[in-house]
Amino acid sequence: MPATPAALLPHLGARWTQPVTTTPEAAFAALEAASTDVVWLDSSSEGAHIIGVGAHVLVVRGGCASLDGRPIPGDAVAALEAARAELPGAWVGWLGFEAGVRMLGLQPVESRFPEAAWLLLDRWVVVEGGQAQLQSRDGLPWSLPDGPVPALSTPALPPMARVEPSALRWRDEDAAYAAKVERCREHIREGDSYVLCLTTAIEAPPIDPIATHARLRSASPVHHGGLLRIAGVTVSSASPETFLRVQDGVATTRPIKGTRRRGAEDDAALARELFDSEKERAENVMIVDLCRNDLQRVCAPGTVDVTSLLGVETFPTVHQLVSTVQGRLLPGLGPLDAVRALFPAGSMTGAPKRRTVQLLQELEGAPRGVYAGCFGLVAGETCQLAMVIRSVVADAHGAHIGVGGGVTALSEAAFEVDELHVKAAALLAALVPAAPSR
Repeated sequence: MPATPAALLPHLGARWTQPVTTTPEAAFAALEAASTDVVWLDSSSEGAHIIGVGAHVLVVRGGCASLDGRPIPGDAVAALEAARAELPGAWVGWLGFEAGVRMLGLQPVESRFPEAAWLLLDRWVVVEGGQAQLQSRDGLPWSLPDGPVPALSTPALPPMARVEPSALRWRDEDAAYAAKVERCREHIREGDSYVLCLTTAIEAPPIDPIATHARLRSASPVHHGGLLRIAGVTVSSASPETFLRVQDGVATTRPIKGTRRRGAEDDAALARELFDSEKERAENVMIVDLCRNDLQRVCAPGTVDVTSLLGVETFPTVHQLVSTVQGRLLPGLGPLDAVRALFPAGSMTGAPKRRTVQLLQELEGAPRGVYAGCFGLVAGETCQLAMVIRSVVADAHGAHIGVGGGVTALSEAAFEVDELHVKAAALLAALVPAAPSR
């Protein structure tokens, strides 16, 4: 009997592996066509892809968790920990913003989307470094089903219909959002907060989420993208931001605060303007301090460090100001302990966190849903979770796009409004309407 090949990404816990000739796009097309729940951690710029399906689903709605339809106690993080204890393996899914609000001891505004949804991978494909491999949790062999032609891999996507601007509904008109920015600045002057990460949302009619993801990943390839369909909700993300990575006992978070559009002739000048901006630098440093404080709750004394501060990273549509904070977890603590310490993320809340979230709930007056949460993989003593930003969340009722930005004492309302439109542009351009029902 031939030896079982060494597993790609061994932390996923595969008990059976088999080399295969496929692409991420073809593997997803095959699994998606045959499965209700399917996930793709999509590294469309570099790195590894994980495409998988499974039979066990954890869903949290209204603060109540259920595993495969039966109640399970605890908040969203405790429920995931209990599910992992009962069913060890690689779990892929998301924590929505309202789950984090509950974790702060506050009452969230109810969302139509699950506060959390996780799928335990039973069968999956890993594509990494030019290799592809089938893997399974139970050790049983399997093969990819025949699937449709994977249009996701087409270099030049064919023309597709777009959602008309008239069909979009912004939660806040520009003037209303500008007024909320000024109210944030008042809170800062009154000493209620140092920085508030104000958001709004755009609602769209029903979309074709897979075609939308194809268009989004083509325009905005990133390392931490994803296409997750769990419990009737699809999250398509081109997120560039690492919420949390835990590997070998080290927890790392990389907050993004500060954005400039890409330019043609003035691209380098825009990147320099971002780096030199007093407002953007102050905003980033305040969130870095918050992340340091959060990590110190679960890391060994003296190990929390800012390994990179105020670096400009360039993506296809924007320049971003990014910092990196990391620390070594205390003995006996694992990835979900780090999640509990950090979530909801400082880059999507502000400082001080709990009071700022209270103020933001009053100002925004609506749930954020999956947006401003995190998504990705938790497996064994590791996790890789990205922020749910630059994302489209869809169900049978339509699509939801969250956008926002940090407000400081130095913010200018007109600039904050312009930044909203810069961030939303690629997402709105990616929307593909759902095919008319017959």
